[in-house]
Amino acid sequence: MAPQDLCSINECRIVHFMFHDRVSFAGALIGIAVLYLWLAAFPLKEREAWSWWTLLVSGIVGFGSFLTYLGYGYLDTWHGAATLALLPCFVTGLWKSYRTLIAMPLPHDRPHDRKLSLWSWLSPRPGRPWRSQAGLGSVCLLICAVGMMGAGMTIQGIGMTTVFVPTDLTFMGLAHEQLDAINPRLIPLIAHDRAGFGGAVATTGILLFACVWWGRASRSLWQALLIGGIAGWSTAIGVHPIIGYTDAGHLAPAILGALFFFIGLTMTRYWMWSGCQAVPTQSVRRATPLGT
Repeated sequence: MAPQDLCSINECRIVHFMFHDRVSFAGALIGIAVLYLWLAAFPLKEREAWSWWTLLVSGIVGFGSFLTYLGYGYLDTWHGAATLALLPCFVTGLWKSYRTLIAMPLPHDRPHDRKLSLWSWLSPRPGRPWRSQAGLGSVCLLICAVGMMGAGMTIQGIGMTTVFVPTDLTFMGLAHEQLDAINPRLIPLIAHDRAGFGGAVATTGILLFACVWWGRASRSLWQALLIGGIAGWSTAIGVHPIIGYTDAGHLAPAILGALFFFIGLTMTRYWMWSGCQAVPTQSVRRATPLGT
């Protein structure tokens, strides 16, 4: 079917619904790309083992989400080609960086960065000021990250099973059976978009959690979170009023997540920015124990 064929049905709402899934997916991918760039350019370059584990775990979830097509039966060949093109690069990068991590010992003043065990990845970076404003902001970011992981897994599950939530069908003004009658391949196509979006959201949640849980306080980390957050949240929320899908219940989780994210980012700004500068006072020195 051509887009014009679908657009002629019920005020083009099927196309608008697909548009909303794909725009949201694109925003999540941009967020992932920004955080991957930060991980490679800063902590991985400094041979901090947690960043390697973060890339590994998030990569397994992200690339693994391609296999959700087994649940809905539509293999997108372009999506498959892009995945196959990126995967060897990703695996080679992990392999080369792992060899660097184990071959070159770190200075004795950074013993926590030398741990390559997965268990070390589960423990937070020592010295984080959890009882300060920055600590509360970090908690907000972590809550947001956990919510994104849960939401992403849920969206993936929906994509592989029922595909739609009730508000989706209400927006399109069509029942599941009517969509099947239009074209039996339509629902698997929409399921592919939805499951892919869920995988991207879960991957972003893992990256956000790890960067806040283990990352050194720095201006570059705060900026990466800001850029990735704007790309992700603006598309996920902003696309809805554009197409007229403004159901409050549907939008509430995304708006709540964005509030936690930007409140947390605001509360951690001074701490993260001062983490990469000379510390002028004793009070600021106590608030930024992680250094540059």
